[in-house]
Amino acid sequence: MNDYILSGRLADVWQKCIRSVDIHISEGKIKRITDRSEVAGPLLMPGFIDAHVHIESSMLLPAAFAAAAVVHGTVATVSDPHEIANVMGIEGIDYLIANSKKVPFKLFFGAPSCVPATPFESAGATLNAADIEQLMQRPDIWYLSEMMNYPGVLHRDSEVMAKIAAAQHAGKPVDGHTPGLKGADAMLYASAGISTDHECFTLEEARDKIDCGMKILIREGSAAKNFEALCALIESHPDKVMLCSDDKHPDDLLQGHINSLVKRALAKGYSFFNVLQAACVNPVLHYNIPVGLLREGDPADFIVVDDEKQLNILQTYCNGIKVADAGKALFTLSTEHTINHFNALPIHASDLQLKATKDKPEIRVIEALEGQLITHEIIAKAKVIDTMVVSDTDRDILKMAVINRYAAKAGAAIGFIKNIGLKKGALASTVAHDCHNIIVVGCDDTSMAAAANALIAAKGGIVAAVNQEDLLCLDLPVAGLMSTENAAQVAAKYIAINTKAKTMGCSLHAPFMTLSFMALLVIPALKLSDKGLFNGTHFSFCDVEV
Repeated sequence: MNDYILSGRLADVWQKCIRSVDIHISEGKIKRITDRSEVAGPLLMPGFIDAHVHIESSMLLPAAFAAAAVVHGTVATVSDPHEIANVMGIEGIDYLIANSKKVPFKLFFGAPSCVPATPFESAGATLNAADIEQLMQRPDIWYLSEMMNYPGVLHRDSEVMAKIAAAQHAGKPVDGHTPGLKGADAMLYASAGISTDHECFTLEEARDKIDCGMKILIREGSAAKNFEALCALIESHPDKVMLCSDDKHPDDLLQGHINSLVKRALAKGYSFFNVLQAACVNPVLHYNIPVGLLREGDPADFIVVDDEKQLNILQTYCNGIKVADAGKALFTLSTEHTINHFNALPIHASDLQLKATKDKPEIRVIEALEGQLITHEIIAKAKVIDTMVVSDTDRDILKMAVINRYAAKAGAAIGFIKNIGLKKGALASTVAHDCHNIIVVGCDDTSMAAAANALIAAKGGIVAAVNQEDLLCLDLPVAGLMSTENAAQVAAKYIAINTKAKTMGCSLHAPFMTLSFMALLVIPALKLSDKGLFNGTHFSFCDVEV
């Protein structure tokens, strides 16, 4: 690697000033920084870090995600391979790490703490405390990722505590996941050694968790959007917050990444250096990751922007290598083999029927909320035809089913959901957190079966189907979660399916992202797994009929 010098105005996050410098770079590191007389020129800043992301949710392999992210000034991610681990176990984690090493970008993977997330659903793999201890000894595993089993933490479950202890013995941080937890329970959760939370959706909750000693990751993804509610923390607690996307679809990633949150924070008048503390500095310090922050001796990871007001990304560097210039990634993507775990056989419309047990039944309905992962439980009168409870498009109460993808013939769990908005057809996906079974929602059993069977034929993907002949499917051959194509290719197909969903009546901004979280049992209040309707507040199953 050639030695070179870059001149410009340095955003010094340590002295909290901007000064004119020459940066001497040698062998991928910053050899020295020398001051120079005032000059006009571009601004040299630390690169942005996504402090918590599931790469799999972009439907891209890590290398393809990197190629899309670097043009937005991202130099690193703190990546939780929880999704592929629930499908493929350690083999899946190793697959992502191997792919990430093919590009000059920094992806730091954690050990998934909850595989499966709960015992109330069918997953493709299990990681026990012994597996976590093994992973924690590896230098390519940087932390214990989100501990979603907060009841297990609160009750000091021996298996849960053994996983946390394995991280602590290895000197690696433990990430949290506790939507809505406050007060004494939050303090008890944090006291187990858990250091972060990215599930806060109110400022009150976030401040409460900061008081418990936790750091808050402000999330703005494709479905969960908490930036507006929490961004004031950047100014009031700049050393306690980080920025993350958690889950981001490819079309959104092409438009922007952490840079978009930085611009929004600056537009609100927050201190430039407080914003950089959250976007660049805090993840490096908290996770102890080898990402440079423009100090002598640091890896040469940085970005070149036009100025501190417009913040347009001109160039991105990782380990001294220019990886993006003028909106284009400067590295190529290689072909990749696929891995998968998919055994489900085709279903019939009759497999999705739900017989009413009363003359005029009332049912529990999942109320989906735009921009949130939490749901509400509402009680509604069921629509019944020939003794069967069916979708009611007039009231936007649609049937939903979750089907175990890992068993050849396992039957379907049935529930009902409001605010999807479909007037015809069905949507289905094998991106269904956290076990990634088949999740399908629709206006009638026939279209739901058609959508599910399209995914079974493809062994994974997302689909919008009016009927068996009129459908669009995005194949996701890697674990039923990811494509082997690049971000632009996947985004184009995703946008086409998203558009089709909206022509079918769906009113959600990101219908497939929202749908993917309707099986996530660890987030209240009501969700659906392949084993049945689940109350995430009480952590127990409940009947569809009241």
